[in-house]
Amino acid sequence: MLKRNQLIGANFSFQHHPFRWTAEQLAAMGFERMELWGIAPHLDLFHDNRTRLAEVKSILADNGLTVRCFTPEQVLYPINIASGDAAYREASVERFLRAADLCAELGARYLFLTPGRGFECESREVAWAHSVQSVDRIAAHARSLGVACLLEPLQRLESNIVTDADTLETFWRALDGEGIDIVLDLVAMATAGDSVEGYFERFGQRIAHVHVVDGTPAGHLAWGDGNLPLDDHLAALGAHGYAGTLTFEPFGNGSYALDPVSAWRRCLDAIAPHLDRADEE
Repeated sequence: MLKRNQLIGANFSFQHHPFRWTAEQLAAMGFERMELWGIAPHLDLFHDNRTRLAEVKSILADNGLTVRCFTPEQVLYPINIASGDAAYREASVERFLRAADLCAELGARYLFLTPGRGFECESREVAWAHSVQSVDRIAAHARSLGVACLLEPLQRLESNIVTDADTLETFWRALDGEGIDIVLDLVAMATAGDSVEGYFERFGQRIAHVHVVDGTPAGHLAWGDGNLPLDDHLAALGAHGYAGTLTFEPFGNGSYALDPVSAWRRCLDAIAPHLDRADEE
């Protein structure tokens, strides 16, 4: 059953606040682990340096936090590991090789990856091949550092490569080697018409991380701001003996960033009964 310690913090919606303030708020909510979204001004892939990394590590230590996974921004950023432009694609992969280095230095278990996006006017097969090649390179470097990778599908408006559980499985099985686990994002799942049961049929215990978000079905909303059956999804996760981590990813229309703590506390209040019942059992 789901346990309270499976729920970890994250800095999603905190991008307009200093990282120290963010870490203090997460610690006050009772978190000891977090998913670190690699966004400026916290720790992004374009401005990192030794001083900044040392500062982030110090802030984490001061607040009793460790990093479970490092998730560089890779959907809205000028980063695209599947770009049809070879120079742009290579530069993006180089950034992610550095991201794996950062994971190792942060002591993170996982580097979070998405498939990128090919040119809409080129064949999907070309974009697919570029993405597989890029993910393989990044994952191999991460493995050499003792870091595993997480792989998440995207919505169709975000990618033309991996957008549902079927293509995720095909893509995942095309990759070289081990060390790549699966992310279940409840909004991406809903927009693709997939289900928790379908994910477990395909990936089983290789599902290692879940984004608990509401939507209509899209939107990445705080729990209760959409109409997804999150109670049912949490029950299904528990029924399948899910043993990985969960966190919230409230983006919405940007308004959550005005008061991220309130958005997070609403999510915590909504999920608490599920975790409390599991803990009691």
